Amino acid sequence: MSIDDEIKQVGMDILLSKHHRGTKKDIQHGNMSVRQHTISVARHSVLISRKLKIPCDRRALVRGALLHDFFLYDWHDKDHGNIFRLHGIHHPGIALKNAESEFPLSEIEKDIIRKHMWPLTIVPPVCREAWIVSMADKYCSLMETVRLHRKNCRRHQNR
Repeated sequence: MSIDDEIKQVGMDILLSKHHRGTKKDIQHGNMSVRQHTISVARHSVLISRKLKIPCDRRALVRGALLHDFFLYDWHDKDHGNIFRLHGIHHPGIALKNAESEFPLSEIEKDIIRKHMWPLTIVPPVCREAWIVSMADKYCSLMETVRLHRKNCRRHQNR
């Protein structure tokens, strides 16, 4: 099964949700939207798991990756005060609260969302899925910031 098919199979409810679709209006890094970023992190997480043959709960891996930045605000907006300055520290908790209010989450998915910003979140991930998403997120963020990413998420963006 292709990575895109796997993401669609386990995450279609997230991809079709009003709030996740709404994240395509907010920029994450460089010129990449939050929606595109989360899809890219999901793709890279599955790729890491496959290439390194890391056994894991792939459903939780994909869903956690799609929801890891579900904070639902423009973090570049200086009107948000402390949230703007401390976004890296606070947004995992905000994303988890938002995700829990909209989707049923497993403990693995919660750990992924809560700990994806380690070491800023201080407490490290406890499951391999959260480690994978954390590494994929850092890689994607770097590529987006220096604008070396490929916008390979367009197929999911408008759904």
